[in-house]
Amino acid sequence: MIAFKFLSGVRAAVVSRVITRNKGSASDPVQQLFVDKIREYRQKSADGKFVDPSPAILKELKAELGKLEKHYGGGPGVDMTAFPDIKFGEPKLDPIDEVIPEKPSARGAKKKKKKPKKK
Repeated sequence: MIAFKFLSGVRAAVVSRVITRNKGSASDPVQQLFVDKIREYRQKSADGKFVDPSPAILKELKAELGKLEKHYGGGPGVDMTAFPDIKFGEPKLDPIDEVIPEKPSARGAKKKKKKPKKK
């Protein structure tokens, strides 16, 4: 019984130590460098652009966007990096329930007599 209470107390102490350690600052210098670099990168890429791109990367991006414009119908003044504007119109329904008026019947007209078949 005493051992169980002791072990549960130790477990609670370890859990609280782990929780307090991970609140925001790293105790390891390598972890701290990693966290600092992530924060620096987030500040540099705040507007969603590349961080320190080389001319080769920008040239490749332009070539790929040119291929997309050619394939999907973009053109000058069209932003191919933006999400497309999708509009759904009213669907055209097939008139299967539409009643087609019949030709007027000739009720008052004389009926043709059938001729008997010759044998």
